[in-house]
Amino acid sequence: MSDPQIVWLRRDLRMADNPALYHAAQAGPVVAVYVLDDEAPGRHKLGGASRWWLHHSLESLSRSLGQRNASLILRRGDAVEELTAVANAVGAKTVHANRHYEPWWRRAQGDLADELDLELYDGNYLFPPGYVTTGSGSPYKIFTPFLRAVRSEFPPRDELPEPETLSSPAEWPASDELSDWNLLPTKPDWSGGIADFWDVGEDAARQRLDEWEEDVGDYEDCRNLPSVDGSSRMSPHLHHGEITPVQIWHRFKRMRSEGWQSYESELVWRDFAQNVICQFPGYGKENYRDDYDDLEWRDPDSDEDAAQDLKRWQQGRTGYPIVDAGMRQLWNRGWMHNRVRMITASFLIKHLLIDWRHGEQWFWDCLVDGDYGSNSVNWQWNSGTGVDSNMFSRIMAPLTQSEKFDAASYIREYVPELADFDAPAIHDPEEHDCLPDDYPPKIIAHKAGRERALEAYRAMKNG
Repeated sequence: MSDPQIVWLRRDLRMADNPALYHAAQAGPVVAVYVLDDEAPGRHKLGGASRWWLHHSLESLSRSLGQRNASLILRRGDAVEELTAVANAVGAKTVHANRHYEPWWRRAQGDLADELDLELYDGNYLFPPGYVTTGSGSPYKIFTPFLRAVRSEFPPRDELPEPETLSSPAEWPASDELSDWNLLPTKPDWSGGIADFWDVGEDAARQRLDEWEEDVGDYEDCRNLPSVDGSSRMSPHLHHGEITPVQIWHRFKRMRSEGWQSYESELVWRDFAQNVICQFPGYGKENYRDDYDDLEWRDPDSDEDAAQDLKRWQQGRTGYPIVDAGMRQLWNRGWMHNRVRMITASFLIKHLLIDWRHGEQWFWDCLVDGDYGSNSVNWQWNSGTGVDSNMFSRIMAPLTQSEKFDAASYIREYVPELADFDAPAIHDPEEHDCLPDDYPPKIIAHKAGRERALEAYRAMKNG
């Protein structure tokens, strides 16, 4: 009988198109292991919303494995130590894993390779970081030429089928009980809105893709309209690896619509974010443009007014209805419409002049799709500090954005204090002299926030 094969699972919680699982199944009995390692990521250990999703995704995967007479082994602690212990317990010499590019996982992959035979595969992106390079062989730092280069390389790899059979080891190693990890909130249980909004797991990802097929052609027309919500809502399924971008690409590759072309570019953006964090591992906590280290942010850790402003932003009590609707959607659903993500991020950074890292951490804790690469790249794009970013001096006007993208119905859904308001008053009730008693005035006027941000920017530039 062949030696048992360890499959190290992280953000690849699926049976289909899973290279690590597929190749392990061909080599011998499969022992699938998920290790909850809260120490290696440091400040980027899984946030609360992601932990909620993880619980249900692991439940789903465990059922799928059980239908094939296999088990999901759960361990908590240092990933390298736990995987080595499992391998020793079952007599395995080889670990199969899909590559992950977060800096803590790259370190762990290196350390594990010193202990066991580690077989790494490319499984979670269209192309692995470093595959698509400039003419000189350098990695891309700008998205638009990266997008063109990726499209010139299509198609991506073929999909892999689910393993037809999984053989079992002579004896299963010890496993934690999922309930003992306390991934679900209890005191209080704030997950009701998230649970109502999402179905979790590989089957749910496939069902959502089936639904999305009817709408993908309209993506370009609808993606910026929060009241319509033309989003795919595939991002948490992609993040947790319940489905792959390769599966989505092959599903829609024969489409020629502008909507599919636009959505395809969003899948490529995920690849781009991984390329960025491979070049700059500290991107989630360090400005790429180090001159911004000298920008005089208002610091919530030392400035009580800034701390109160940050709290109002987090709670959706800024007096800007589009911002407040987005922040309340984030808390209630664990997700936010992409256009509104840009508006709320810009507001924190520029109107409130609070360092992007405070926003990145709040999103990290609240998003079910919180991804180190995408989250940090998006925040540094908004702040002007990134490799390919919006200029800091370009300050998004939330009130204008709200009207331009017809956010009235969206605001009514998430800001019930304004549910009876019509446009244009719903976008700015204070300006229209109809501010209700239970809704706050603006935390800062748009013009005042804009001028304060520009003054700080000029001071940084003038040194």
